[in-house]
Amino acid sequence: MQLEPRAQTLLKALVERYIADGQPVGSRALSQISGLELSPATIRNIMADLEAMGFVSSPHTSAGRIPTPRGYRVFVDRLLTAKGIDESAVEARLQSRLPNAQPQKTIANAAKMLSSLSQFAGVVLSPRRESVFQQIDFLRLSEKRILLVIVAPGGDVQNRLLLTDVDYTPTQLIQAANYINQNYGGLSFDAVSIRLQGELRQLRDDMTRLMQVAVEAGSEAMSDSSDDVVIAGERNLLSVSDLASNMTSLRQLFDMFEQKTGLLQLLNVSSKASGVQIFIGGDSSLVPMDDMSVVTAPYAVDGRIVGTLGVIGPTRMAYERVIPIVDITAKLLSNALSHT
Repeated sequence: MQLEPRAQTLLKALVERYIADGQPVGSRALSQISGLELSPATIRNIMADLEAMGFVSSPHTSAGRIPTPRGYRVFVDRLLTAKGIDESAVEARLQSRLPNAQPQKTIANAAKMLSSLSQFAGVVLSPRRESVFQQIDFLRLSEKRILLVIVAPGGDVQNRLLLTDVDYTPTQLIQAANYINQNYGGLSFDAVSIRLQGELRQLRDDMTRLMQVAVEAGSEAMSDSSDDVVIAGERNLLSVSDLASNMTSLRQLFDMFEQKTGLLQLLNVSSKASGVQIFIGGDSSLVPMDDMSVVTAPYAVDGRIVGTLGVIGPTRMAYERVIPIVDITAKLLSNALSHT
């Protein structure tokens, strides 16, 4: 919906003032901060029109108005002027945490940096693990209990406990691991599963079963997404009155952090877009709370987008400051991961 210039100016002034102090904004205050030479009656009429269009609302306890999710959406899409931040200072802080770090450590540090700079929660969707393995090993723990050790091409190590029907000897475990590594190392577990069906008939049935169980467990381990979302600074949100004043909403927020399913969906969606994306509660079905917003940006490794990062905070956040923080951190993380 197209807004005439005066309405845009007043809406921008109202949102900026409300973000700054959290109080409903009256017509008199708008006449002072908007820079428009309009009578109080004209301002009231324009605000009434904005309210009728769903961009602002009037709390029962005040004559002033506050922005609605729809009003915030217009503000961030059309009216916001992002403030520049000292990119070199941010880069120096981030790089000081990243030297020679493993990729997962680099990602965790990026989440901490987002939280530290924004004073909200930082979140990073890690690159999905490929199901390709370099080698596996079996370690006998006790009778019918085996530890499966999976080494990915990049050096990432995953462990899975196998409960078997047969008590395998250490020699049998070494033979099974050698067979898989020599014949299938460098393939995905899905590809190995298909090939195993036709290639293991010459082996004893119990050894075949061990390998099949190992491949199933390996595929599950490599595709496990429980560690894909890295979150830092959740406790910062306990100090945000807009979020912490409602225990039901706060519980909903921390349920989201714990279960991560909703976050995965939101971050996966944002990874398909270019540049910074802003998801506003009440405006986006991906955000479970009306008072919460998520600012995201994708990051890349060697030019290929592999994940998303962002800041989770209140709808009443200083978007002009958070947006460049997210944007710059995404660029720096891309650069750091591309050179590890």
